[in-house]
Amino acid sequence: MTSADRRACREILRHGSKSFHAASLLLPAEVRDAAAALYAFCRVADNAVDEREDSAAAAGEDVLVGLDRRLDAVYSDAPLSGPVERAFRSVVREYAIPREVPAALLEGLRWDEEGRGYEELSDLYDYAVRVGSTVGVMMTLVMGRRDAETLADAAELGMAMQLTNICRDVGEDARRGRLYLPARPLRESGMHIDDWLASPAMRPEIANSISLLLDDADRLYARSWKGIARLPSQSRPAIRAASLLYAEIGNEIRSAGFDSVSRRAWTSRGTKLAILARAALFARAPRSAFPAAAGSVGGATGQPDLARQAAAGLVRAASNFRPGAG
Repeated sequence: MTSADRRACREILRHGSKSFHAASLLLPAEVRDAAAALYAFCRVADNAVDEREDSAAAAGEDVLVGLDRRLDAVYSDAPLSGPVERAFRSVVREYAIPREVPAALLEGLRWDEEGRGYEELSDLYDYAVRVGSTVGVMMTLVMGRRDAETLADAAELGMAMQLTNICRDVGEDARRGRLYLPARPLRESGMHIDDWLASPAMRPEIANSISLLLDDADRLYARSWKGIARLPSQSRPAIRAASLLYAEIGNEIRSAGFDSVSRRAWTSRGTKLAILARAALFARAPRSAFPAAAGSVGGATGQPDLARQAAAGLVRAASNFRPGAG
């Protein structure tokens, strides 16, 4: 990875996610640079789908086909012109990241492009595995761990973060015609989803769905926390910080009465700094971090087991892959 490519990826990370950037500051330098390359690739791909009505899409090009071709090029010896692709190639080669993992991310982005909805929580898990767990699995490989147990915990942490993102962005997504909350319970409560998407407003049914999803994210955060102890000691503070920073977004949503339609939850600079300090100094999560977990790792509903099942294929692909295997 050249210095210029490294700087380009760092800038994308710095501007793209305040929480992930803050947590990355606690990583060892070599892991931080690889994490920036991973994030930059994911961000560029996500932006390409979100901005599909711009030049490429207007010219009739399928954005995801273009991204598939770029991923093919990364996993070949073809010349690469962009700093993000070059940096990403260096990372996937150095840390033996199988193509199935970033390919799963692109599949999730295709679901976005198709406007796919999610009837049940289990359907939403399938989406969160693709756009959230993939990042957790790639980060775990970069940190030098490939055992299935640690990867499964990382996959659940990525899933929990994605559920938090979904809860935070309900209003923003709705104004773009998207709904990621499980649809069947909303319909059964009497809500007409198409009418609501045409004029999004806070409703008790939406608040209840967000509350349930945040509770499930808390169980996944708590369940995945034990995997952090299996990571190299130098990397643990950053992953503790990432978990706590994202979970705090969920707590901010709770404090606002679950209203993610008229406002977007955020954490202050002071809160971020306090969380970074705690993550650097303490290995145990504070009791207030994941309030719905209530000290229980599994959760009473068995839903985290469904989450682990959803991530099983991704974990298998990453744990079984070895350099030179494909």
